[in-house]
Formats: sequence, structure tokens, C-alpha cells
Amino acid sequence: MKQNRFHATKTQWVKMAVVTVCYLAFLVLIKSWWGLLVLPFIFDAYITRFIPWTWWKEAESPLTRTVMSWVDAIVFALVAVYFVNIYFFQNYTIPSSSLEKSLLVGDYLFVSKMSYGPRKPQTPLSMPLTQHTMPVIGCKSYLEWPQWEYERVGGHPDVKLNDIVVFNYPAGDTVALNPQFANADFYALCYGIGEQQYAQMYGGLPPFDSLGPDAERKFFDMVYHMGRQYVNNNPGMFGEVAYRPVDRRENYVKRCVGLPGQTLQIKDHVVWLDGKPNKEPDNVQYDYIVRLKQDIPEPLVRELGLSREDLSGLQQNGVLPLTQKAYERLKTCTDIVESIAYDSLNSVSYGLYPLNAYTGWTRDNYGDLISLTYLKCTRDNYGPVWIPARGKTLKLTMDNIAVYERPIRVYENNKLEIKDGKIFINDKQTDSYTFKMDYYWMQGDNRHNSADSRYWGFVPEDHIVGKPILIWLSLDKDRSWFDGHVRWNRMFTLVDHIK
Repeated sequence: MKQNRFHATKTQWVKMAVVTVCYLAFLVLIKSWWGLLVLPFIFDAYITRFIPWTWWKEAESPLTRTVMSWVDAIVFALVAVYFVNIYFFQNYTIPSSSLEKSLLVGDYLFVSKMSYGPRKPQTPLSMPLTQHTMPVIGCKSYLEWPQWEYERVGGHPDVKLNDIVVFNYPAGDTVALNPQFANADFYALCYGIGEQQYAQMYGGLPPFDSLGPDAERKFFDMVYHMGRQYVNNNPGMFGEVAYRPVDRRENYVKRCVGLPGQTLQIKDHVVWLDGKPNKEPDNVQYDYIVRLKQDIPEPLVRELGLSREDLSGLQQNGVLPLTQKAYERLKTCTDIVESIAYDSLNSVSYGLYPLNAYTGWTRDNYGDLISLTYLKCTRDNYGPVWIPARGKTLKLTMDNIAVYERPIRVYENNKLEIKDGKIFINDKQTDSYTFKMDYYWMQGDNRHNSADSRYWGFVPEDHIVGKPILIWLSLDKDRSWFDGHVRWNRMFTLVDHIK
């Protein structure tokens, strides 16, 4: 018999009180007052019982009772997973070699969202265990309304130097949905296409060294819009162009090598902070030019930890990414190796952040023929660049505005314009800006084969997802199940122990 709402038992009141207190504590923790809308339903579930939440238990049909019991269990599990995944922890799989040999392709990570304080979701209505797209059907897995402002639970430590961090891809706010381009930097894509079109129309690119800041800016604005128009006009090639909120952008994992307020510079491939070299990770690797007398035997391949991807660029004479330890070991194999040397050539500036400027900064890279315009036969040379910090004011000039335009305009939602060489923010001329958020500089440990802050710039604090804590599983895609597919030596390894 249904309990009369005016005669709730003491046990009902106690249960309701306990659940309500726990729920309110959770709302205080996440600073989400939208959750107060749930309180009437909690009261009804325990006290008044106007809504027949468990109507199916009294159904005459055994089939109805069976089916609805499963539905009830599944809904409860989905809700539980949703809250755990958003506020506490999630699984993450290393998809690329950008952090090798610290974290390997096929490492499964336990990522703590409590380490830096969980974020209140920007798009709270979403399907659990999906980032932005529903499997199979391919539609969005979230609703764009409501949109919540960025807030993070306080009282937690900030990101520390050399932490490995999971974050939302900063340049992933706009994407071309064709699978061929879904993981590409949309802005780099547009700039690249625009430059190709410009070069075809005018017989090449202008001499950037001789352009002033204003002319340089106008050129890059022009080629971006040319490229963007081409993408928009060719949906059959690129697919629909979509916008994604911060928490629905792809998850990336890199190492934090620069903190808010620090000045970062890369000299001779080493990261310098405030004029002092930062300690490199133990497993950092760079590309080496290797000439072989014979193929590297399989036992040595395994000893060096080389993957098929590593070996793909080698063949007989080519490039091989190596840690210092692997380099020293391979150098001793004089019967196999004719010569081995650090790759100090083919250092190009094409595609480096900021994309809408020519800085002369370089980073070793291979491929794009257009890059030959920018060829600099030097080693890595990037910066110096100051990393924005919350509450710090920066003097803005035409020489540095390209570096800080995206944080000011996109990440902190300001209107920024350049008119006759003068800077306007929110329609007011200014020569300074005070930042509202902290920013970080992220790089992969596979330094010559990593898409990182050198390509898409600063990572804002609202993009920080969490900290990898543990490798709970590691699978080598190059090996069979009976030939080392499971990397047993990496299982249950603490990520903080990987330096």
C-alpha cells in the first residue's frame, strides 16, 4: 500500500535528510546551484511520493517488471558513471607517440580530476563515456544548452612544472568533421590552404622578413580567410565545420614545461625558463640521422624499445627517434651502424604558433614543400615568449599582439581589433591587458614528433582536465598476445615516477 505523504515514517525522514545533506555538500563542492532543482524530487521520492517512481514493481506483467528492472539498473549506472566521469576520474588511452618514451601508445591511464580540482561542466547534458560524438550514429553526444561558466573546485594544488597533464585541445574549438580532417588543427589547415592559393595566384609568398607588423598581419588575415572560404565551399571534401565547447574538445596529454608568469625559450632544443635550463625528462627523445650497414636485428629493436612507427622513417638511411640511453647503446653497435648523429637540419618555422605571424622561430619538422620558404638551417629555436598569468598585466605592441591575441579574444571572450596599427579591446584603444586566467606551456617528450604548444600555443586553465595517476594496462600494438602484447612491466606504474 502506498505510504500516505502526510504520515511519513521517521526512517523516511532520516533517509531523506542524509541524502539531502550529502547532495548539498556535493553542490557546494562543484559550485553548481542548478542542482537545487533536484531537491523537490528528492523530497518526493522519500516523503510525499506523488510520482510513482517504481510503478513497474506493481505491474501485473512479469515481462514489464523484468524489462523495467533492467532499465532502472541501466539508468542508475549511467547516472553514476556520468558523475564519476565528470567530477572524479576517467580512463584515458595514449593514442599517439608524442610522449614516447615516457608514456607509450597503448598505455591505459587512470586520470584523476580531483588532482587539480574538478571542473563544473560547460555542457552538463551529455551522454556518459562520450567526448563529443555518439558512436555508430555519429551525431553530437551533448546538448549545447545549458552552457555553464567555467568554475573549478578550489583548495587543490595547481599544475606543477614537469607534470604530465590531460587537457582539452585548445585549437579544437573549430573542426572539419570529415574523418580525414577531424583531428587536424583547423586553423593551420585554413592558413595552409590559403597560403597555397596565394602562392598559386601570385607566383609565391612575400618576403616576410621585410614586412612590417601591420602588413604581415594583413597578409595572414587574408590567407586565413581565403583558406576558410575554400573549406566552407567544399563540404564534400572537408565535411561540416562545427564548433565545440571547451569540455567537448579532444583530450590531449602532454608534459607541462612552462608555468604561468614564466618566460620560455627553446635554445638548441633545450627548454629554458626565466633564463635557466629546465631539466629534461629521463625518456625524452629526439630525431637522429642514422646510416645502417645492415637492418637492426629484432632482439636489439626490442632492447631499444623501438616501435614500427619509429622504424618507419629509417629504412636503410633515414631518421630514427631515440632517447639518450638508446642513442648511446646504438652508437656502440659498429657492426650495424655506419653513422649516427643528432638531426640538426630541416628546421622550419611553418605552422608554428602564432600561426598569424612570422617570427623566425623554428622547430625540426619534415614534409610540407611550402615550408621551404621558411627554411632555417639551425637547431630548434623558439621564443622567448612570456606565459600569461592570472591578474598579471602585459604591455601590448604590434610585435607581440599575434602571440596573445587568441588568449585575449578566444579564451577570455574579448573583442579585439587592429585599426591603423592601434589595438582596440572591447572598442577601447589600449596598450595593455590584464589576464583573467592562468596559462601553461605543454610539450611532448618525443620532441621532434609532437603536436604541442609550439603549434597551437598556450593551454588555458579552463582546459585542464586532470592528472594521470596510474598506468593500469599497457598493450603493444606491434606484438601478438603470445609475443609481448601485454607490457607487464608497465602495469600499475605510477605516472609521477616517470620523470
